[in-house]
Amino acid sequence: MLNKPFNPLPLDELTAVFARIKDLLLTEDKVDRALQLLLQAVRDAIPGSAGAGISVFDTQGRGSSTAATSGLVGQADMAQHGLGQGPCIDAWTAGKTVLVHDAAADTRWPLWSEAVAGLPVRSALSTPLAAAGGPIGTLKLYAVLPAAYTAATGHLLEKFAVPAATLLAHIQGPATPRHLSAPLKGALAGRDNTNRACGVLVERHGLSAEQALQELLRRARTEGEPLSRVCSGLIDGSSMAAGS
Repeated sequence: MLNKPFNPLPLDELTAVFARIKDLLLTEDKVDRALQLLLQAVRDAIPGSAGAGISVFDTQGRGSSTAATSGLVGQADMAQHGLGQGPCIDAWTAGKTVLVHDAAADTRWPLWSEAVAGLPVRSALSTPLAAAGGPIGTLKLYAVLPAAYTAATGHLLEKFAVPAATLLAHIQGPATPRHLSAPLKGALAGRDNTNRACGVLVERHGLSAEQALQELLRRARTEGEPLSRVCSGLIDGSSMAAGS
């Protein structure tokens, strides 16, 4: 277990980080690049973090991972959004920061904890992102070791949530689709593929949506393949069977 005390960045370094974020809000043309720069700043400001990410939620409460610093974040997020449970979803719903000391021992989200059991994710920290119209998403961190975050870490993440929400509210305008680059479009397409693959399993085996996602995650772990490849293979196979 990680017993080292939390040491936030010195004030001058934090000031530089926020100045960098402010500058990118004013000058960065590509939305995905702006998000990546912001998330890298968040990850680097909080020691022990394996990755940072941002999720957005629609008016029906459906979430999707919009940006992440690593594939690990995307996988942990996809499990949350697919299952409809997890620290990120609770942070958005309750409008407060949610801290996970050890995902392996946490009983609040049993399906999510089981889904990430094969991932190097033990600690998590999620805080809501709010705009004038209400909550729009969450900002989160994941760590490989347990007890990597504390209440003090949560307060620091909340400070980063202010510029993150400003950026996110800006890119959710009508022009957003025109500015999404290939990486972001790929992330959204990956979510669509996962939903389609879940639909194939639901129809073919009579599983629930939660059971279908669990089966996809199980296959990915067993076959040692990325979840996206498992989903694509299942969709392609279903299409070939339907056309024969």
